[in-house]
Amino acid sequence: MTIRTKLLAAVLAAFMWSLSVDASAWGTKGHMMVAFIAYQQLTAATRARVDALVALNPQFKTWKTLIPSTVPTSDQPAMLFMIAATWPDRIKSDPGFSDDGTHNGNRPDGPPSSQNTGYTDTLRHKYWHFVDRPFSKDGTPLPMVPTPNEQDRIHLFRQVLASTTATDELKSYDLVWLLHLVGDAHQPLHDATRVRAAEPEGDDGGNAVVVCASAPCNQTNERIKLHAFWDGALGNQSSVVTAANAAKNLPAADNGAASITDEGTWVQEGFELAQSNVYKAPIGKGGGPFSLTAAYRNATHALAVKQVALAGARLANVLNAELK
Repeated sequence: MTIRTKLLAAVLAAFMWSLSVDASAWGTKGHMMVAFIAYQQLTAATRARVDALVALNPQFKTWKTLIPSTVPTSDQPAMLFMIAATWPDRIKSDPGFSDDGTHNGNRPDGPPSSQNTGYTDTLRHKYWHFVDRPFSKDGTPLPMVPTPNEQDRIHLFRQVLASTTATDELKSYDLVWLLHLVGDAHQPLHDATRVRAAEPEGDDGGNAVVVCASAPCNQTNERIKLHAFWDGALGNQSSVVTAANAAKNLPAADNGAASITDEGTWVQEGFELAQSNVYKAPIGKGGGPFSLTAAYRNATHALAVKQVALAGARLANVLNAELK
């Protein structure tokens, strides 16, 4: 294979990923927006450190092909940081990685679920993306929260990044996961699952609830999962340049809220938001389909904007204070 053919193959693979990547909190665009906001608030020393760690990812050269040649060299580190935040979703469609656990890979199962070995680990660890804290409105007993999950992984990765003995290769792996999971933690449906008599194990963070993005819910309106609707509140697919421009236009997060760096508090906030802002009219008791009103769609977008800005600011505060 010639060098030119290899380059074209890499570009094609990157393009196909942008079309096929699984939905995740805030979609590809949202995760990159979180990272952009964080990067702007990093100190010079922290920027230099994250740039060096991001460059250790095995896909770093491919990421460079996703940045248009018109982007100034000075802006490229921020965009590579943004793309790095999407890596934990990229591996969901990478044939070099495999699902593990149960429940279609969404439940941990045994010691490999908790391993933290760096890029030699080729498991997708889908259950790291969320923490299904259960709640019920009909008195159904609540199930246990599976571990490991989003919350305890954030805690672990922060410890590694703050360590003075961990290798840079491990810190690189944990950094790209942390960039992603901080975004996940600020999407309410990554912090909660609704339990009812018909679903005693929960609705998988709204994945078992069907909605139509507009009314009425009939054959002509696309039906999607409630979780996917919230993931896509800011758009699912986007170029890194578009995501950067969108992030520039977001209102700044409240300084007081941004100063909260305890991941347990983040998850508790998301858990409460799920109950108050997600599972409300027109979302009913069952699995739908439910027709979403304009008021519900507008409120979802407004909350997504607030949460993404907050996630970016909190991520920056954590990295500035803890990364070694």
